[in-house]
Amino acid sequence: MIKRIGILTSGGDAPGMNACIRAVVRTALYNNIELLGYLRGYDGIIDNQYVVMQRESVSNIIHRGGTVLKTARSPRFMTPAGMQQAVNNLQQSGVEGLVIIGGDGSFRGAVELSKHIDIKILGCAGTIDNDLVGTDYTIGYDTAINTVTDAIDKLRDTAESHDRVFVVEVMGRDAGLIALRTAIASGAEALLVPEMHNDMALLGERVRQWRKTKSSRIVVVAEGDEAGGAYKVADYIKSIVPDFDMRVTVLGHIQRGGSPTCMERVNASVVGYHAVKGLMEGRRNELVGIINREVVYTPFLKTVKHKETLDAGMEEMIRVLGS
Repeated sequence: MIKRIGILTSGGDAPGMNACIRAVVRTALYNNIELLGYLRGYDGIIDNQYVVMQRESVSNIIHRGGTVLKTARSPRFMTPAGMQQAVNNLQQSGVEGLVIIGGDGSFRGAVELSKHIDIKILGCAGTIDNDLVGTDYTIGYDTAINTVTDAIDKLRDTAESHDRVFVVEVMGRDAGLIALRTAIASGAEALLVPEMHNDMALLGERVRQWRKTKSSRIVVVAEGDEAGGAYKVADYIKSIVPDFDMRVTVLGHIQRGGSPTCMERVNASVVGYHAVKGLMEGRRNELVGIINREVVYTPFLKTVKHKETLDAGMEEMIRVLGS
């Protein structure tokens, strides 16, 4: 029977992390497992900075964004000295298992750690980009797309009032899933994401049509898009129609914050609960995810960022609905 486990949040923060932490803590304590909460990701293990988590440690946090354990990216952890210090501290603390809430970089770190110490590690996918294989929705994604949709709805009001074009840049360096769903939900006129080839000539033709048919125009751009970001897209549109009133809005880190949605809290609680149950069953080096409403465990080595092309039907739908 496993007696002591640790938990940490690593990489970028995401709404719902606190709900997941709460589920892990409550499930562990219910099963008489002691829990150490490491502060600031892997740096917390290296520096041996942790809090012994109690039930009251996670009271009144399920609705809060961010992470009460703090988070960071740890270059030190990937050095031989940093790795050895982490191993020493885990051994001295008697930690038998770890729950890591983070993205693919966090899980790569877990795989490296497991090469140096016999410890069970399970992960919960925490990233607003929703770009990991092994779960339908990552912790933070649902809240992020609701935040973005609300922001674009507000921009639409001023675009309509001034006959403006707004080019809105959202997060998604490697994946455009935030941009995709928010463009559909907000009725955007155009979408540019890394997963599809963006025909700028076609965009130019549509821009000319907007002059006749649209009093507001919203273009959603993922930050990693091949067109080079919102400002370059805006410059291109301005070159096609010089007299258009143009504005660029980069939503930035506002997408990471805020109170998690109901669905976010539920999904985060489910994977947190099953992370502890999985450790009790002896599982290791796996991501706990939800696929087709079923809890699944996927080896870390398969939880890479997915690279997908956008479905041709989806591309056509966006053009039709934005016309």
